[in-house]
Amino acid sequence: MLPTESESTTDPVLRPNKGFHPFLARENPYLVIDACMQGWPDADYANAHRHGITVFGVTAFRPHATLDRALEDLMFFHLVARKHPNTLIVYTADDIRQAHQDDRAAFLLSAQDGDWIGRSLHRLEAFYRLGLRVLIPAYNAANNICAGCLDHDDLGLSRFGELVIDECDRLGILLDGSHVGKRSTLEIMARSSQPFVFTHSNVRALVDVPRNVDDEQIKACAQGGGVVGIANFGPFTKPAGSRDQPSISELLAHVDYIAQLIGTTANIGLGTDMSLGTYGHHPADPWGTPNYLPSGADYAEVVTGDTRSPRRALRDFNCYPQVLDFADQLLARGYTDSDVRGILGENFLRVYTQVWR
Repeated sequence: MLPTESESTTDPVLRPNKGFHPFLARENPYLVIDACMQGWPDADYANAHRHGITVFGVTAFRPHATLDRALEDLMFFHLVARKHPNTLIVYTADDIRQAHQDDRAAFLLSAQDGDWIGRSLHRLEAFYRLGLRVLIPAYNAANNICAGCLDHDDLGLSRFGELVIDECDRLGILLDGSHVGKRSTLEIMARSSQPFVFTHSNVRALVDVPRNVDDEQIKACAQGGGVVGIANFGPFTKPAGSRDQPSISELLAHVDYIAQLIGTTANIGLGTDMSLGTYGHHPADPWGTPNYLPSGADYAEVVTGDTRSPRRALRDFNCYPQVLDFADQLLARGYTDSDVRGILGENFLRVYTQVWR
């Protein structure tokens, strides 16, 4: 059962499912955008606006979904918005500003791969009209569009992939390089006329896992006006050799690194990869699962392998209200109020305003 404000515990032991969050117990002066998360059928959507987040960048359907499955799952969030007046679907950047003013929870519909497109380019426009606003072209593995970051090779964009990038630019779909191979991300940024983002990736120079991004990717993203959404996700944050669950202090090191690398905080955001509701199981295929490169594999050995546990995030940032603790620590570290507002949401909002039609 979801804790009430008077019971708003942030203790993971008392809140064993990472998909259920306390209500925010203090005033929130920020517009907060979580650029990447998941929503599940048992979430308490009637109270989604009470956790301190204005925008949930929700994964509208699971990776590698067929077209019909993707459509069904995306439409679930339209049903949520119909049933719960405290929520809405984001179509424009102004919808976000209005949601913040009205204290409503806004669902930003995103896709974590382009497998559902097949080779039918018109599907992008159909899904755009249904509210899809962010696209990760490939999820870890290579597909018809480009390479994923966990596969053997990264051959970059395919010829069909070039058409996908052009169509996203035409429609106003924001392209996201999380889970995408490095060469592919650089080729997408070179081809696209719009800013590019990494919604939930940390700094590879600090934590060397394939899902994090390196200096070349960070610089290219910033030069194009994009944003790197740092993630309070343990496997992307725990330094090699550490046997402890990481904390906000380790996440702040990633903020510092990017700010020093590019000379500004204007290209830093937040993508928690947390969830509302019970995180779904990801069962292995009994016929065989590809032996992808590990992405923080030792985390399961020294902290937890339970994908539903709050301990998959930071020990002091594993539920939504703790975003204000993160803000407090940014200020204590010397970042300005303007820096913090940008990192928590306004930097992503700037990109949305530019890209979406």
